[in-house]
This record gives sequence, C-alpha cells and structure tokens, in this order.
Amino acid sequence: MPRLAGGFVRVARGRLRMRLLTAAALLGVTGVLLAVVWTAHRGTTTVPEATLGETVQVGVVQGQSVPLYAKQARSELAGLLKRPAATPVETYALVSLKAYLAPERLTPVLGGVSVVEVYARVPLGRTSTASVRIPAFKIPEDVVAGMRQVAARRDTDAADFQGLAGKLTTADAEEQRLRDTYLGGSEVARAEAEAYRKGCTCVYAAVVRATPVALDQIASRPEVRAVDPAPEVRRLDRAVFLPPLPEQVGQLDPSASPSASAAASPSASPSAQPSRTPSAEPSDPGGGPSDPGPASPPASPVAETSPSDDGPASPPASPAHAPSAAASEAGEAG
Repeated sequence: MPRLAGGFVRVARGRLRMRLLTAAALLGVTGVLLAVVWTAHRGTTTVPEATLGETVQVGVVQGQSVPLYAKQARSELAGLLKRPAATPVETYALVSLKAYLAPERLTPVLGGVSVVEVYARVPLGRTSTASVRIPAFKIPEDVVAGMRQVAARRDTDAADFQGLAGKLTTADAEEQRLRDTYLGGSEVARAEAEAYRKGCTCVYAAVVRATPVALDQIASRPEVRAVDPAPEVRRLDRAVFLPPLPEQVGQLDPSASPSASAAASPSASPSAQPSRTPSAEPSDPGGGPSDPGPASPPASPVAETSPSDDGPASPPASPAHAPSAAASEAGEAG
C-alpha cells in the first residue's frame, strides 16, 4: 500500500507539473502574439499631420501693403541682430529685389551666402506671365541652366497650343474664341522661351540661408528691396515663399483670383538644409501660359508648382498667384 500511494503521488505531481508547463507555454505564446500585433499596428499607423509641423508662409499676402511688408522685414531682421548668441545661427530668408536682374548680376547681390533657389518671371508689358522657381546653389550657372530648361518646356507648350488651335476648324463663335486663346497662349509661350533661353533679366527674388549679420549686409545693397528672415522655417518642403514683384509698389489686390490648378513639383524635394547639388529641373506653373490679352501683373507669384507632362492646359484668364494668410510673429513678415 505505501508503494501504491507513493506512485499515485508521483503521478499527481507529474500531471500538475505538466499543467503548469502547458499554462506557462500558453501565456508565452499569447504574449508573443500580442507583441506582434502591437508592433504591426504601430508600424502601419499614419503619423499625424500635426507632428510634421504647420506650413509656414513667408512673403507678401493678398491685401497687404508692400512697403509695410518691407518695413516689418527690416524690423524682424533688426530683432535677430540684437539677440545674444554664442555662435552665429544661420536662418532661411526671402530676398526680394527692387528690379528684375539677369543671372550674371546676381553674384554681387547674393554673394557671400548660400542660395537655395531663385524666382523668375518674364515681364512682357501688360501681358500676364507666370513665375517660375529655379533651384540654384551656384550663381549664376545654375540659374542659367534652369532657365534653359524652362525655355525647353515653354517651346513644348507653344507647339502644343498651336496643335490644339489647329484642331478647331469650325466657324462656331465659341470655338473661334477658344482658337484665338490657344494661339495667344502659343505666342506668349514662345516669347517666354526665347527670353529664358537668352538668360533674360527676369530674376526678382531668392531664398537664401545665412547668419543675421550676412543677411543685414545683403539688405543694405541697393538692388535689394527687403530681406525677410524666416527662423521658423525648419523644412523647405513645409514652407511657401511669396515674394512681391518689382512692379508691385502699393497694396496687393485682395480680390485677384488665383491661378488655375497646377501639379506639384517633381524636381525639388527640399530638406532642412539646402542641397549642394541643384535640382536637375526647375519648377514652374503647370497651367501653361497666361491669357495673352492685357492684364495687370500677378498679385502674388506662384511659388510651389511645376510643369505638367499631360499637355498644356487652357491658359488662365487671370494672373497667376498664390494667396495666403499671414503666419509671422513679426506681423506677416515671415
């Protein structure tokens, strides 16, 4: 009997041990599965847009006085100069020019700082033309190369507009109006292409990165209208720059309508630091040439658009611009 009782005890202990081991194994497997599910869920969850930061707008907005904007930019730059710092801190800034300049004239104006990109537009009298954004690090070489690429694009636009006009052969008044619009767009595109190909006097602004002292030196040069520092800009792909055109000397028209839609830039993916290798292709509005009829200059240049490869769109009837709201602690100065 004692031997039999001892056997039952050993069997009972063995079963208990097996149950405990089984339970421990189940708990371990459950923990692993939970960890896998949590990790997978964490990896596929979209990062909230708010964590990326808000888009920063730097420049002149619709309805704002250009002279007041320039005054506010000077005040903000003066404030940066007064800040004590152990080491100079570079910041992005929007440099607006008093007049259109040719690429070779940019060196004495922007010399001594890192240039990120320039803004250009072919001034054709009262004919409205779009602005283009040309990534550039080396001045003036990158600007000239970028203008040649814009010229090639405008040549293509001119040919496409001409082809669209040729397909309209009926005597219908509406088609005739559309045909005249296409022919006018082709003429404007050819004029722009010729100007850019020759390295035209078309540059009116630039985005640079420099210390406040260097920015103050640029602001003192006679060709410069305003240097708008933007220390709040951390990533260029989260910033929109709206430089005033040289001919805009008063208050911007708040009733001006925006340009037709355009594709996003495929050529420039800016980061927090300017690239040492300029983008291979400049970006410019993809809506095609503007209405060839008389029109006032665009109220605010298009800054973040690029040409579309799907053929030309109908020429916009109103000047191209990108209205926005102020977003600066210094009073809409960026």
